[in-house]
Formats: sequence, C-alpha cells, structure tokens
Amino acid sequence: MLNLTQRLMLGCLLLVGLSLTLAVWVHRVLVPEGAAHGRALLILWLLSGASILVAALTLVFVLRPIQQLSRDIRRIVSGDLSHRAEWGRHGTGSDSFGIIANEMNRIAVQLRELRETEAGRRQMEFQLSDAVLQSIFEPIIVTDGKGHVLKINKSAAEVLGSAATDRMVLANTPGGEKILDAIRNAVQMQRAVAVEDEAAMLPMRIGEREHSYRLRTTPMRDSEGRLLGAVTTLEDVTSLQDTDRFKTQFIAVASAKLRDPLLRLRRGLYALTQGFAGELRPLQVELVTAAGQEAQNLDDLMGDLIEVAELDSGKREPQIERLLPYAELVAARDRMNDVACTRGIRLEVRAFADLSYIQADRRAVRTIFDNLLTNALRYTPSGGEVTLEAEERKQFIQFTVRDTGKGIAAERLSSIFDRFSSFSDGGSGLGLALVRRLVESLGGQISVESRLSHGTTFRFTLPVATVELGRHPVEVG
Repeated sequence: MLNLTQRLMLGCLLLVGLSLTLAVWVHRVLVPEGAAHGRALLILWLLSGASILVAALTLVFVLRPIQQLSRDIRRIVSGDLSHRAEWGRHGTGSDSFGIIANEMNRIAVQLRELRETEAGRRQMEFQLSDAVLQSIFEPIIVTDGKGHVLKINKSAAEVLGSAATDRMVLANTPGGEKILDAIRNAVQMQRAVAVEDEAAMLPMRIGEREHSYRLRTTPMRDSEGRLLGAVTTLEDVTSLQDTDRFKTQFIAVASAKLRDPLLRLRRGLYALTQGFAGELRPLQVELVTAAGQEAQNLDDLMGDLIEVAELDSGKREPQIERLLPYAELVAARDRMNDVACTRGIRLEVRAFADLSYIQADRRAVRTIFDNLLTNALRYTPSGGEVTLEAEERKQFIQFTVRDTGKGIAAERLSSIFDRFSSFSDGGSGLGLALVRRLVESLGGQISVESRLSHGTTFRFTLPVATVELGRHPVEVG
C-alpha cells in the first residue's frame, strides 16, 4: 500500500509521461507538415513543459510541507513537547497545512501542561508518602519484588544503620538475616508473614539498652494484583516482653504458693467424704462432693498455670526420646476410657501399629492428648464418638483428635489457642494454649476445623525420629 507522498509522486510522473506521450503522438500522427505544424508542435511542447512545471511545483509546495509536518509530529510524539511546527515560511497559516500545524502546536502545549501537572502531582505524592514513611515511629523496610531493599525510614536507620539499604550490609546487622528470611517468605508465598514466637524475636542494642523487635512483613500489590514488593515492620515489644515476663513469674509463684493450701483443702474434703469425721447426711455429702470437684478443677488450673509459666520462662527442658505413635494413642485412650464409658461416648483408635517413631517428650505428648481428649469428651453428647488417628506425612506424623460434638462457632476459631480463651463454658481457657505451646516446642504445628453441630477436628504434627545407625561387631579371623 502506497503512502500519500508516494501517491503524489506517482501522479506527477504519470502527468508528465502522459503530456510527453500526447505531444509525440500529435507530432507524428495528427499534425501535417508546414507552418501550422511548427506552431502546433510548439504549443504541445509548451503544454508538456507546463505539466512538468506543475508536477515539480506540486512536489515542492505539497510534498515538502507534508514531510516537514511529519517530522514535526514525530518529534512531538517522541516526547519533545517543547518543539513547535513553524508554518510561517510556508504560508500564512490560514491554509489547510497551516491549520494542521496550529492544531498540532496546541496539542503539544496541552500535552506539556498535562505532563508537568502529572509530574508535579507524582512528585507531591512521592514527597507525601516519603514524609509519612519517615514520620512512622516504628522501623520500616521497603523492598521490591525480588527482596532488594529500596528504602528504610529514620527509625530503621537508627536500628539497622544507615547503610542497611545495601542487602549485604543488612545481612550482617543483628537480626538482619531473619529480616531477609521473612521478606523472602512474604515474596515467595505472597502473603503476610509474622514472627511471633519469643525465640524468633530480634534482639538489637540501641545505646546502652537492648531492645526486642517483633517482625511483620506484608506484600504490596498493584490494582491488578501483581506483586510490587513488601513492607517490613519491626515492632518494639521490649516493654511487652518485660510485662509478660513479670506476669509469668507472678503466675508461677502464685500458683506454687496456692497449691499447698489447696492440697490440704482437698485432703480435708476427701476425709469428710470417707466418713473419717463422722457420718454425713445426704445433703452434706452432696455439698462436700461438689466442693471436692471444684477443688480438683482448681488444682488442674494451677497445674496448667505452672506448666505454661515453665514453658514461657524456659525452665522446662523437654526430655526428647523415641516414641511409638500407636502406643501413645492407645495409652491416651486407656486413660480416658472410663470417662468416655461413663458418658456413653465411643472412644476409638484408628492407626497402623507400624508407624515411624516420633521424636518428642513423653510428658508433653501425654499433656497434649489429655487436654484435647478432655475437651472432646466434655462437648460430645452421649451416643457420640471420639476418634484418635495418626498417619505419616513425609518427615512428620500427623495426629488427629476428631469428635462428633456440638462444634465451635467460626468467629471463635481464630482465638481458640489464646490464653484464657475457652470456646465454651466449663474450661479454664489454658488447655489449648498449653497444647499449642507444647506442640510448637516439639517442632510441630497444630490446627483446628469445626462447624456448629458437625463436630470438631484437631490436627497436630510431630517430627519423625531420625534413624540411628548402629555398628555391629565384626568377627575377625
């Protein structure tokens, strides 16, 4: 397909060729010899020359302006909005080309004003966002989609050093490797990552005092959901840790001091129920029995408080050994079988006996099963079923405690493992918090699924024990 310039040039060439052809044809065929022949021939050649002149003028006064306008338009389109199509040397500006040039200049002016306005707006937005970032009290680290540090605010510079924008320098700062790991996880999984456990806190020294920070990393996305980078926040939890440490020490001391009077109270109630202080009337027996049950519940609560305090303070050191999953399930069933039978609940074990050994603390595993089974039996009606299951998943054994009870409301599932959060009446609110701490301390994870009127399922994992290669004696000779 020919463009406009090529079409005009082709038309001029055809006009010139047609004029010359006509002149030659008239000269040879139509015009007779004589004086008239000379005049006619002169006229034809003059016409041919005129057609050539018209073609040349067309090329000069039409094609050249078009080419000049094309060059001007290309410069403006390429981004040179200060360029103008000057048409004064080609005409008055009132012809078609002049109108096109004027309109093109006006468009260039409007585009330049728009670009300057947009650039100014973006500059204002950048300054505002930077001011907001710098005004945040908590240390903030901004990274791109590949985990490279783009910007840190003043607080982060004070904690990590002003050179922490360099990835290598950040890796060498205290806690820098944990920060980079959290950023990589957030970028790879494209979801928020929070380091909550105390062992993963970031201790950093500012001046003469050591601070502890909790790490939170959140991915950034554009309006279409594409990953842009991540924002990492370091939350100073030093005062919270001090308060929590004081609370843990207080709970541990108070629980230990209260346990001795509680033990003497239970002994006295037991003596009354056995008739050591004389025969009791039926109403007195009922009251003493109820008081004994409440004392037992209080003793269980004290035990949970002491155990949680030991875990928080690090005083409890797990005794890791190789345990057989099936044996632990059977032992847990046997401990709770009498309670299940009394309430009319079937308690079953569904697991293979040859599952791989787990690496765990026997006392912790017992506490985990006892708490989960106690809750399951408490909220399962008569005629229901509680099932203990286990299956191997790569390097872990997944245990399941499933019941057919009344279930848990969806809005309570997110806080079910928090301290003093009971999903129904009758619980202390410490059992599931203790279970989670014990599972995580053994290198596992725990989750819950539940629907109202459809039962509840707890699943937790414990690591498979490593295979120990023993050397057998070799007889020589």
